[in-house]
Amino acid sequence: MPLPTVLVADDDRSIRTVLSQALGRAGYQVRVTAHAATLWQWVEEGEGDLVITDVVMPDENGLDLIPRIKRARPDLRVVVMSAQSTLMTAVKATQRGAFEYLPKPFDLKELLSVVARALASPAGALAEPAPVDTDERMPLIGRSMVMQDIYRIIARLTTSDLTVMINGESGTGKELVARALHDYGRRRGGPFVAVNMAAIPRELIESELFGHERGAFTGATSRNPGRFEQAAGGTLFLDEIGDMPPEAQTRLLRVLQDGEFTTVGGRQPIRANVRIIAATHRDLRQAIRTGSFREDLFYRLNVVPIRLPPLRERAEDIPLLARHFLDRCREDGLPGKILDDGAVERLQASRWPGNVRELENLMRRLAALYPQETITADLIDSELAETLHEQGADTPDLREQEPLADAVARHIRHFLASGQDGMPLHDIYDRVIAEVERPLIQMTLAATRGNQIKAAAMLGLNRNTLRKKIRDLEIPVVRGAN
Repeated sequence: MPLPTVLVADDDRSIRTVLSQALGRAGYQVRVTAHAATLWQWVEEGEGDLVITDVVMPDENGLDLIPRIKRARPDLRVVVMSAQSTLMTAVKATQRGAFEYLPKPFDLKELLSVVARALASPAGALAEPAPVDTDERMPLIGRSMVMQDIYRIIARLTTSDLTVMINGESGTGKELVARALHDYGRRRGGPFVAVNMAAIPRELIESELFGHERGAFTGATSRNPGRFEQAAGGTLFLDEIGDMPPEAQTRLLRVLQDGEFTTVGGRQPIRANVRIIAATHRDLRQAIRTGSFREDLFYRLNVVPIRLPPLRERAEDIPLLARHFLDRCREDGLPGKILDDGAVERLQASRWPGNVRELENLMRRLAALYPQETITADLIDSELAETLHEQGADTPDLREQEPLADAVARHIRHFLASGQDGMPLHDIYDRVIAEVERPLIQMTLAATRGNQIKAAAMLGLNRNTLRKKIRDLEIPVVRGAN
């Protein structure tokens, strides 16, 4: 039996060499090119069992080539890789029919696993994706490893109506994720209706969700449609689901089980034509143990869990986020500002209890209140002084906080849970080590104001070892620091 042939298109010679060698050692025949035109010629001639293509190439965008490949050879799997590691790249790759999307820099073991899965995938297993018009908006910002995983999950979920549970601290962007799932999903033509359970009086939640008939209760002078009816054909986003009272939980469970509901005071069943996305900052498993949340409802909602990390767990995204918010300030008519290296260092060293929302508010204050164009570390310190004081006064002793081992265990459970939803896992050991090692080195460098000699001593590392880790982990370093 002839060996499978993998067609590789990338304008970076080093990547072509690495992929050619790795795929060759894995037992595949490989053909490489730097041009989309050559790749298309091979596809038209019937060559290749799998395509691996970059996005940006000198003659054509790799994403634009995918629909032509799928029309010419529907069974030919396409794997997309790109240094443009954004949600939009992941969504476009998936919507145009890619088997998988891998952000650069990618892990060779993961790529080889994707290749094996793609070649083993039976012909016709993938449904034809619905075309979607995507623009270059950036609903989510970040290039960290954990955000790349979230982008890929969101992209995969745009082709289904699976129920999603988003968990994350306040200010991490849960509604942004919900809107992205709606805006790029199959129900994007319908309404997106958001309901915050914590903002509605408990006695009114059932009427708010399911509507009520005239005379159903005192003050009900006319029939009023609820949010389920308002969201028909679209998405219903139930924010802070952990604050839903028990009686409303029971009615919601029946909707999820039966696919229909009745209004308060009504008798005629109404079909629930919505996709449900729920979100919470609470630990619902703990709420189940205390009896405040139904276990059966949790499992109905938690079909696909998405955990949004707090900003302190993805400090490498802070410079990108801060500059994005400053750009948005300029678009809103506020003075343009830039961050110097010291300011970036201070931002990355902060704990950000308010997460991305707190960072955005800070950037807006700096843009509005200070005349100087360059934001310095002193300005950051000045604005954060009160917050830091409050954190220091209110933060419990380290011994009273969650043990590091427990925090890591919780994070690993998140990885394993994503794998149980059909999303393959690879190299968990390396990924967890990288996520722990990166903030450890970042925080140590921040504490020593970028002095690598002092940081190496604090970490118990050789200075050359520290430098290599900084380079390998792509950790930003303040210029001029020793």
